[in-house]
Amino acid sequence: MKIFPAIDLRDGKAVRLFQGDYDQMTVYSEDPVDVARSFKEAGASYLHLVDLDGAKDGALVNFDTIKRIVDEVDMFVEVGGGIRDEERIRQYLDLGVERVILGTIAVRDRDFLEKMVQKYGERIAVGVDARDGFVAVSGWKEVTDIDGLEFCRYLRDIGVSQVIYTDISRDGGLSGTNMEVYKQLQKIEGLNVTASGGISFEEEITALKDVCDAAILGKAIYSGKLDLARAVQLGE
Repeated sequence: MKIFPAIDLRDGKAVRLFQGDYDQMTVYSEDPVDVARSFKEAGASYLHLVDLDGAKDGALVNFDTIKRIVDEVDMFVEVGGGIRDEERIRQYLDLGVERVILGTIAVRDRDFLEKMVQKYGERIAVGVDARDGFVAVSGWKEVTDIDGLEFCRYLRDIGVSQVIYTDISRDGGLSGTNMEVYKQLQKIEGLNVTASGGISFEEEITALKDVCDAAILGKAIYSGKLDLARAVQLGE
């Protein structure tokens, strides 16, 4: 199982939000490149970047920071946050980002999603954020009536290669992830799933290894609850 340590970017800094709340933000580093470098030194080969400014208002505030990370740290980089058109997809891919993550736009505009998947294939992933089993959009502020599992089946059917599934209620809580939903997602044959949200314990990584393709680690490694080097080893 691939381990993706996460860096959330705001105003060029590495930060963490609690359950997507911009008013509950902790700044962890003024230089995200150093953070990425430390992840690499811990043995991580994969990196999950979220552009919080892009997600909030579409601004490209963190583009230069993302470019520096891609240029200076040799890791597989995926980026999400505010990617709403093909131009932004192209900008990131031209930068050297390996995979872009579509969120709200994937829910709102399925024609666009299907065209992008047909055109860019496995370089398009979809982030499915759910609360009480239903898909949330617009920075988690709006919960739709779309069932998360059904949406994932649709994504599988149109050829999406990777789904990043987050249970919002677990995110940033350091109290564990929603193991049950990943067991349900495993039943969707042909779907590659990245687990995200609340992963806090070594035994969770061991358990997720049996049902998921990858796992994203955020607050647990920043707070010291999980050791990244150990998590990478457990995922192997």
